[in-house]
Amino acid sequence: MASFSTQAPTTATNPVKPQGESVTKRLQQELMQLMMNSEEGTTAFPNGDNLFEWIATITGSDGTPYADQTYKLSITFPSDYPYTAPTFKFVTPLFHPNIDVHGNICLDILKEKWSAAYSVRTVLVSLRSLLGEPNNDSPLNVVASGMWDDQVKFAATVKQKYAEAQK
Repeated sequence: MASFSTQAPTTATNPVKPQGESVTKRLQQELMQLMMNSEEGTTAFPNGDNLFEWIATITGSDGTPYADQTYKLSITFPSDYPYTAPTFKFVTPLFHPNIDVHGNICLDILKEKWSAAYSVRTVLVSLRSLLGEPNNDSPLNVVASGMWDDQVKFAATVKQKYAEAQK
């Protein structure tokens, strides 16, 4: 198995501290679970050898405006994971009511509803579901939120934005 850095990223809100084995062990267990039992339409792996920085993908579900489109995300784990939620951010630009132009996500389980019982898999499944069922009561992208009720126009805009992102 590959050797991973157990050093959390240095940020103003996350200074590097000696890492407990429990965080590293939890991340290794989650990675192994994802590798052994992947969830349809999702992937997640460490970005290089840093166990605290991952790259994930989500493919939109059939029957949604995002069907057959694959979006890349970054995942950054805090030094006190799983007691604090990781940061998920879309790298691939995405037109969605709950995702802003910078890739930030409005999803309660990544904020006030976070629980240490959640895993990367839980969040990826929730994000994949969010693509087809946005929460228009809490939009980050008001243009997308306002367009959601016109599914033909919304789907055309999603496809256009995705095509632009692929160039």
